[in-house]
Order: sequence, then structure tokens, then C-alpha cells
Amino acid sequence: MTDMLRAPAEVKYADELDWLESIDDGPKPFSWRLSPKMVRLFVLGSERADGLDREVSQKWFGDRSFVERSIVTLASDRGLLLIGDPGTGKSWLAELLAAAISRNSTLVVQGTAGTTEDHIKYSWNVSMVIAKGQSRASMIPSPIMTAMERGVIGRFEELTRSTSDVQDALISILSEKYVSIPELDDDNIVFAQPGFSIIATANSRDRGVNDLSSALKRRFNFVRIPVVTNKRSEAEIVRFRTTELLRRHQIELDVPPNLLDILLQSFADLRTAAASATSDDEKLESALSTAEQIGVLEDAILHSTFFGDRTLRAQTLAGSLVGSLARRSPEDLAILNKYWHGVVEPRSKQDGGDWPAFLEGGREAIATLS
Repeated sequence: MTDMLRAPAEVKYADELDWLESIDDGPKPFSWRLSPKMVRLFVLGSERADGLDREVSQKWFGDRSFVERSIVTLASDRGLLLIGDPGTGKSWLAELLAAAISRNSTLVVQGTAGTTEDHIKYSWNVSMVIAKGQSRASMIPSPIMTAMERGVIGRFEELTRSTSDVQDALISILSEKYVSIPELDDDNIVFAQPGFSIIATANSRDRGVNDLSSALKRRFNFVRIPVVTNKRSEAEIVRFRTTELLRRHQIELDVPPNLLDILLQSFADLRTAAASATSDDEKLESALSTAEQIGVLEDAILHSTFFGDRTLRAQTLAGSLVGSLARRSPEDLAILNKYWHGVVEPRSKQDGGDWPAFLEGGREAIATLS
């Protein structure tokens, strides 16, 4: 395999998927590569009670019921919409499901204000059209149309960021299960093959940007992914993703458990403060998601590796946290300064440990940015 900056799930876990496929004797819907039970096993990992000859790693950390409902939806003729706050793992879950079911998670359309119908249906190779006219050979199918033709899973990221015209075109695909090509006289309909479905994601904070029509909502089963609030689960997610990042960067550096606890506690404190805020000016612009915790930790690790002594320290972690979360000036800096004086300072006096160094590092970072 050639080096990749980020391998898709079906490549990264190819050996594991091959093995699961070899032992899978369960019923498979349509053209699925794995049975629903094996898809769940691939996503959530194995347990001792499964009695398998090898361990299957857990890749998504969340409630089992969310994964099961998602799998059941994809085995029906309805689309799946994963909705939740930023950083809740919607896209990662969508990628894992597509990899397990179709062994291809790369048939993706990214929803933006500039996304058009062409991005979910087809476009044309202009030079071929000029030379030979319009034909199936000169047509460029979208990732969604390719998924239809192959009978596999297509993905649509950030659905609510797309305009109503694009959403309306998606209604036709989800309900009729075919795409017409009026420019062609013959072979002008692409029918979806058994196994085709769409996994879409939507950011709950984008409500009001391009709200989904009631017609499109009826074509999807909604699975709401909540923010992880359990410290133990969140710690597992941060460790898992950080280990992957360290491996990708080929960095050998330990993350002290006490510093991970400080990071988790800081985010928990800031979330509590945001929940009790009475206006947007009193809230950090950051969503304070698990993904942002991972970003803070990665930033601190890389800084320690390239500009430090290859040891993660509390001062560096504090500086990374302030630098990552202070997006508005002066609003975010004022919120962080209040947190550092009102929460971190008393905790450093009471608990000691790495908190005093974390206090000092945060103060320095806030002063530098102010």
C-alpha cells in the first residue's frame, strides 16, 4: 500500500475487514459485504463474550443503540441522517458504516453553499462532448450516482449547508431510486442497484442555514448523536484518536494521565459555564467538543516534539488550550481569563500537582494574546 496522509477506514482496517468477512455466516442484506451483526462488531469492537479468535478494536465510542439503529436504517430503503453538534463523531461513524457495508467510504459529496445538482447527479466532460457529442462515455457521474450504479453506500456531508435546489434533487433520488439523463436519447436512466443508500450528516448548530424540507425529512431516518459528557468515555475517545495521530506523525511521546485529566476537567468546566451563560457574548465560540479536545492535545504534543524536550508539560497544554479556544478577541479571551482566575487558580492552590503549572501557562498565553 502506498503511503497516505489519511487512509480511509476500508484501507486502514482492511485486514480486520477481510477476517470478519471470512468468518461471517450471518444473513446479509442486498450486496452487503458484512452482516448487520458483523458491521456492529466492526464499529463497536469485540467483547470476551463474543468468543472470537482475535480482538476487534473499538473504533467509535458511543451508545450501542445509535449504531444498531443506523445499521437497521441502511438495511431498509430509507436514507440515514446523523445529526448532532460539531465533533460528536458523525462523519467518522458514517465512514465506518460505509467501509463495513460496502468496503468503500470515499463516495462522498461535501455540502456547501456552492454545491449544485451536478455534484449529486452528473456533469459532462466538455472536451469529449465537443469531440464526440453527449454520451454515457462523456458523462461524469457524481459520487452519489456511482453509489447507485454499484449498489453501495454514498455519503453526503453537511447536508443542511446545501441549498434547497440540491436538497430537492436528493428527494428524487431517495424516493424514485433512479436518475434521468434527459440529454441522452438512449440509455438515459440510471437505476439504483440493491444495496444503495445514503448516509448524510448535519450539524445541529446549522439550524436555520438551509433547513430540511418536510419532504426530505420523510426520506431519512434521524439518528441524533449527543455530545459525550461521560468523562471515562471521552477519555477513551481522546486516547484512541491521539494514539492514531501520534502513529501518523511517527512520534513517540507519552501523554501523562494527570494531564489528560486536567484537559478533560477544563473542558467540562467550560461547558458548564457555557450552559449557564445568558448571552452569546458570555459563551466561547468553540463548541467545546471532543474533537476540539483532541485538537488541543495534538497541538500541545507537536509543540512539545518540535520546540520542546519531547515531554508533554502542563504549561504547553495550557498554551495550546488558550490558543485553540480564543477565536474572538476580546470576548473569548475575557471568558478564558475569567475561567483561569475563578476556577484554575483556586484549583491549583487546593489540588496542587500539575495545576499550578497549568495556571501559569494559561496566564502567559492569555497575556500574549491580549
